[in-house]
Amino acid sequence: MEQFSNDDLEYVNDDYFEFSDFQDEETFSNNVPHRTSDSDSEDDFDTSNAKTDTSALEARNGKDIQGIPWEMLNYTRDEYRETRLKQYKNYESLTRSHEELDKECLGVQKGKSFYDFQFNTRLVKSTIVHFQLRNLLWATSKHDVYLMQNYSVMHWSSLLRRSKEVLNVAKPIIPTLKKHSGLAHPISRVQISTMAVKENLMVAGGFHGELICKNLNHSGVAFCSKITTDDNAITNAVDVFRNPSGSLRVIAANNDFQIRVFDSENFAPLGCFKYDWSVNNASVSPDGKLLAVLGDSTEGLIADANTGKVL
Repeated sequence: MEQFSNDDLEYVNDDYFEFSDFQDEETFSNNVPHRTSDSDSEDDFDTSNAKTDTSALEARNGKDIQGIPWEMLNYTRDEYRETRLKQYKNYESLTRSHEELDKECLGVQKGKSFYDFQFNTRLVKSTIVHFQLRNLLWATSKHDVYLMQNYSVMHWSSLLRRSKEVLNVAKPIIPTLKKHSGLAHPISRVQISTMAVKENLMVAGGFHGELICKNLNHSGVAFCSKITTDDNAITNAVDVFRNPSGSLRVIAANNDFQIRVFDSENFAPLGCFKYDWSVNNASVSPDGKLLAVLGDSTEGLIADANTGKVL
């Protein structure tokens, strides 16, 4: 990941969307035809009202699934989308043309249903502070979602429609694990950059090389530490996997060009693999034998998951 300065970051707990994004800015007023509105002010719409949640029935009847009141604005959704696409320059890092890539991509047949919309709620608000951050939203089942909300990791149940704090990283975190005390250290006010939730284990990485591991069935945090002291040490990706013998492992990829592997029982370090560039993501194959490594390079690597040696 490109170096990202985050020392003065302040989390902002705003509404799910802000009306400033949809107001009659000059850029839109010059390009989009205005329509009459039944409201004297777009701010009359109460964005905190639970009625703005959208059910499957309401969506089938034409209500926007995000709850955006297009009928109260001076342009339609299609008009806004068209203008947005013209004005917004998408970030791309492609070495080949779109035409070449289109030849390799399978076309999607229009008119098909790929998922069934159930409902959208405004009660859950995730916090993602930079577009390059990944995996800050995890679904462990079709009813359970884990997400970042300011300095808290939250669990939200779509059945109960209720959220619960799993971890607060603004307060000092003291590891409960007694073994390997030389590696585990208390940390505080961590700005989460990535996370993974698998096998009842929640793993999170921080902007300054932190690693946090919590068993969801136990209170407290089992392990936490700064696993690197490099100046540009952001933890870009974490994951939980099983090795060929079935043992559970934790993996962390950092901007210091390294991938680290830990045992999930006592969080003893099992391996540290160094590459030629910052590692943005790492994933282990289902059989636990191969490691895919992606980073600040146009090429991806396949390595031995046990040794880190590139194959």
